Amino acid sequence: MTFLKRIAHLLGASALMGGLATVAQAAQPTEWSLGLQEAATPVMEQIAEFHTLLMYIITGVTLLVLFLLLYVMFRFSEKRNPNPSTTSHNTLIEIIWTAVPVIILVIIAIPSFKLLYAADRNPDTEMTIKAIGKQWYWSYEYQDHGDFTFDAYMKAEDELEPGEPRLLATDNAVVVPIDTKIRLLVAGDDVIHSFAMPAFGLKLDAVPGRINETWFEATKTGTYYGQCSEICGTGHSYMPIMIKVVSKEEFNVWVEAAKEEFAAIKSDHSIQLAQLD
Repeated sequence: MTFLKRIAHLLGASALMGGLATVAQAAQPTEWSLGLQEAATPVMEQIAEFHTLLMYIITGVTLLVLFLLLYVMFRFSEKRNPNPSTTSHNTLIEIIWTAVPVIILVIIAIPSFKLLYAADRNPDTEMTIKAIGKQWYWSYEYQDHGDFTFDAYMKAEDELEPGEPRLLATDNAVVVPIDTKIRLLVAGDDVIHSFAMPAFGLKLDAVPGRINETWFEATKTGTYYGQCSEICGTGHSYMPIMIKVVSKEEFNVWVEAAKEEFAAIKSDHSIQLAQLD
């Protein structure tokens, strides 16, 4: 690569890195919000649909029970029923209150099993990212793109850029391409952590000495925020996750810039360790 081409490449990468910082936030916690965050993956869309189905069922059951309670209180009060019946069994009612819950559970079970399979299966993924939980930050490895590694620490309040949420923004973000099936490997370096990204429908424990695996496919560009959802120590609440979904072209440019940036950081760290020795 000639000197001029190298300068052009670095300028383009710098522009991209600056542009990524201004990507509109697509999903993050908001005050007084109800329901789930907007889905950004097919699995999360199924989770949202299943959640809606359960809400309908729960609401129906609650209203039915409320109606029966009010009816019994009114119809069989002492004033309206001074001589209560001595009937102890009613076969039809017993069949109904046994069969109806079974039917409801079957209605819940069918989409539940389909959702578990969709979230747990490992489709033909196109790339792999490894997330390692540490006290109290995340390290990420891009094994299919030069095998570079970087750490992501929570930004202090005075470091936040406009639009970045407190306690959720990190100094380095995980950047992934849109419409790409990504295998996510999750491990713990010290204690049990948990990688959780609500908009992606992800929540997977990071266990020391073990690698857990899941997958996701982001279908919307933007910035997404999550956190460690396992109580892992005093810094538990300062262990956020920040993922930026960009176009495949932008991702390729970012990868080339990241290889140089994080390789330089790794080289400087090695020199410092050598000087200490």
